[in-house]
Amino acid sequence: MDQTNDKETSRQLCERAYKLFDEFRSAYRQEWLRLENNERIYRGDHWYDVPVTDEHEPRPVTPIIQSTVENVSADLMDQVPEAHIRPECGADSHVAQVVEAVIRRNHDVAGYPVEYQKLVHDLLVGGYCVQEVGYDPSLNSGLGGAFIRHVDDRSILFDPLCDDMQEGRAVFKLSLRTREWFKDRFPEKYPLMGEDPYAANDAPADDIVRGDRRDSVLLLEYWWKTPTEREGVFAVHMALIAGGVVLADSREIKPQGYFAHGMYPFVLTPLYTRKGSALGFGIVDLFEKQQRYADKLDQIVLKNAFMASHNKLLVTEASGFDEEDLKDWSKEVHRGESLNGVTWFSTPPLPAYLLTYIQRIREDIKEESGANDSSRGNFRQGVTAASAIQALQVASTKRARMATAQLYEAFRQAVRMEIEVEREFNFYLRPVTVVVDGEEREEHFDSALLTRRDEGAEGLPMEFFISVKAAKQDPFSASAQNELIVQLLQMGALDPKRAVELMSFDGKEQVLKKMEQSAAASGTSD
Repeated sequence: MDQTNDKETSRQLCERAYKLFDEFRSAYRQEWLRLENNERIYRGDHWYDVPVTDEHEPRPVTPIIQSTVENVSADLMDQVPEAHIRPECGADSHVAQVVEAVIRRNHDVAGYPVEYQKLVHDLLVGGYCVQEVGYDPSLNSGLGGAFIRHVDDRSILFDPLCDDMQEGRAVFKLSLRTREWFKDRFPEKYPLMGEDPYAANDAPADDIVRGDRRDSVLLLEYWWKTPTEREGVFAVHMALIAGGVVLADSREIKPQGYFAHGMYPFVLTPLYTRKGSALGFGIVDLFEKQQRYADKLDQIVLKNAFMASHNKLLVTEASGFDEEDLKDWSKEVHRGESLNGVTWFSTPPLPAYLLTYIQRIREDIKEESGANDSSRGNFRQGVTAASAIQALQVASTKRARMATAQLYEAFRQAVRMEIEVEREFNFYLRPVTVVVDGEEREEHFDSALLTRRDEGAEGLPMEFFISVKAAKQDPFSASAQNELIVQLLQMGALDPKRAVELMSFDGKEQVLKKMEQSAAASGTSD
């Protein structure tokens, strides 16, 4: 391709990307306002859009929704996912162990628990969360590695016409970068960059796009698909665009597609499904009105309390009393003509049912959202058994368990994509540690390990089954499991060593070592 045609292709790509982005941006304006509103409600800024009619009126805030989100979030953070890789056939079990160790190493290096915490926040507050799967050659001391990262829900746009983001015409990731950033990373393309077409203050809903525009330019990460020769199979491409210029185009390096799996490298997880859209609704969307009503009723109660604390004194001119003289509470004697012209006016109290109703609204939000007493660890007296506590928690955390199931399925999809990325991009031997028969052993991983060498199947890719479990059990689940194992031990179904191996508690390895030493000293077998 000659230089003229290359420039023409870049210009057409840039025009097509900006045209499509304008369409997506127009459809997302209300969505950005919704996300901004949800964040404000979560932070406790419930009155920001209510006009001030009296500068002295109270504006109370009881953070019911914030408490609800944090309690459900705590339940979800107790269930940080961990991937378990199983082979398609028994002969691949060793490879599956190595792949599992590689995936765990990737998540440890990239800090996935921190990413998971951000995902949980976006899911509960905004109504959906987005994970990106890619390859970073700088990970693992320069040996490279795949990653799963959180993407801010306000910085990514999916096709508003599709309820499945993988079927969309494109995906846009947005970020603001200074001109110095572009100059350092794209020195050849930087002189061609013009003014940022989205720097103008043309729409109130564009605060997220505009941001702080002092010396920044909007960078578009534009993902799109093209059909291939194989029916139903598409190639995915990516271009970086800013200032009206294509800074990078993945087709120059990988014309067959950025990723061999042919999918957008994003996993979108909605909390509450939104019909006709790939996005979702969050806890704030469901309970915002109840929160505002509760705050309004609190305002009424406080205004009544302020008024009741300053009783008014009505004085007529015929009474003969001086108003300023009556306001002086240090005097013991006041002179006037008639007490009939002096009357105290007190604010009538609010009905008692109003206070009960306010409390009922708060309890309803907590109960319906799943942030009730049992889910927060508050139990009635007499409930002490771990199994009983766990049963109450399981019954009271249905919403948290539903969100956990959705996050686990999204994590499973992301890990499957992560394996495919490792298969395609990893060319260096990476040392990993696997546990075989209770002993740690060092192995080496590269992408060639994921290709079959069996006669008759040589060159075919290995496939794996992925299951997801919590990386660490919560204390009540561990206690319930330990209680069950103790019962089996008492029944004679387990020997002491096997029982300890199945239990979950700190210092288990030391106990097992002591048991082995005692058995060796006494000359008994396991």
